[in-house]
Amino acid sequence: MLDDYISSKKSLFSTGVHTELRAQKSRSRRISLIQGNLVGNARMESSGTSARVYQNGVYGFSSMAECSGRAAETVLKAASENAMFMDRHVGRGKGPLPAIPYGNIPFSKEIRDVEQKRYIEFAKEVDAYITAKYPGLSSRTVAAMEDSMEKLLCTSDGYDGHILSPRSYILVFLNTETSSGTPIELFEPFGGSGAFEENFTDPALLYSTIDDLYEKLMQKREGIYAEAGYKTVVLGGRMSGMLAHEAVGHTVEADLVLGGSAAGPALNQTVASELVNLVDFAHTAFGGPAPLPVYLDDEGTPAEDAVLIKDGVLTGYMNNRESAQHFGMKPLGNARAWSFSDEPLIRMRNTAVLPGRDTLEDIIASVDDGYYLIQSSNGQADMTGEFMFGVNMGYEIKNGRLGRALLDTTISGVAFHMLKTVDMVSDTVEWTSAGVCGKKQPMPVGMGGPALRCKIMIGGR
Repeated sequence: MLDDYISSKKSLFSTGVHTELRAQKSRSRRISLIQGNLVGNARMESSGTSARVYQNGVYGFSSMAECSGRAAETVLKAASENAMFMDRHVGRGKGPLPAIPYGNIPFSKEIRDVEQKRYIEFAKEVDAYITAKYPGLSSRTVAAMEDSMEKLLCTSDGYDGHILSPRSYILVFLNTETSSGTPIELFEPFGGSGAFEENFTDPALLYSTIDDLYEKLMQKREGIYAEAGYKTVVLGGRMSGMLAHEAVGHTVEADLVLGGSAAGPALNQTVASELVNLVDFAHTAFGGPAPLPVYLDDEGTPAEDAVLIKDGVLTGYMNNRESAQHFGMKPLGNARAWSFSDEPLIRMRNTAVLPGRDTLEDIIASVDDGYYLIQSSNGQADMTGEFMFGVNMGYEIKNGRLGRALLDTTISGVAFHMLKTVDMVSDTVEWTSAGVCGKKQPMPVGMGGPALRCKIMIGGR
């Protein structure tokens, strides 16, 4: 647990100048087994202190890889000098940022740092189950991981807080080959927010899902290539979550809007079917915790949900304090930094399409000739909203019934065009949170959604 060596330094903040002082400790625990052999075994930690000062439209930033009162004083002084230097030479002449009333978010919880052998033992039990039950695989990988960011934050105006956000996962990869010798792979992440010991108590709790993963892999081994073209598809929850994050979410981050994203001229315009609603959740979603809860951002703004699309209309952006002032919007806690040495950027938290009223079974039954796409292997999008995602698990739909599994394929389109074709939305949401978003800095994010029936361009052989 970080000692509070920064609160006493608030007396050094310059009057009338927005200042952030942050202490941070980040840690990572990872092991990897390939074919039962330990090929990765790492414990990593970093800690330090940073300060950022806003003056007349420019920022001064400084960081130091030390957690002490001396470090806090050093980075405060340097950040203030940097802000004054930038102000003299850039001269934007803007006024102060809008003030946020003072508040405090107390320390959430401590986590027990388990020994590295606990990760190894748990993964070996999972691997032994796979080996005993499914010996015909060409290869298998089991990885265990936990990472966390603990932050102490003091601001001149806004909230102070002490936040710890751990997450932990078991990742299972199964590989085989088709009859023609083409390698195929499927994977499944287990876990989410919380320490390893909280999420993983008994390996046997994972086995039924691993069985389902193996069954899908065997179906894929006998799979077919999709027929290329503009098709009716049902995107599963993980796929709609990927779409929400990559193809829509990034276009409505205010810094990218200012950089020319497609969302700029689309504010208050129809960008999707009226069935589509999209929210970046802060810490609570659908009556329970969001996958990776965020209560306070790194500018001292308490986190609230950001409604991005409502009934098909683009209603807002994700902002930091400065961009919120520019657009006349309320800052909702989207400014986040990965490491103590990073400045906060506008980032997503838990971005999801909201559920509708249809059941998945009814949506599939409504499709005469199309595809049900379940899982993405990768994805990319640009500021125009144009996207291309790899699909590594899916099924054909014929006369309202699932048919043969698909071999790897791709889907592509422009998000704000494709979303206008959505005409059915399922009543359940599927989340995923095992990855990181790579916008300049890594950042843990959650993404999710219901199944969507829409039209999209799908690749073939």
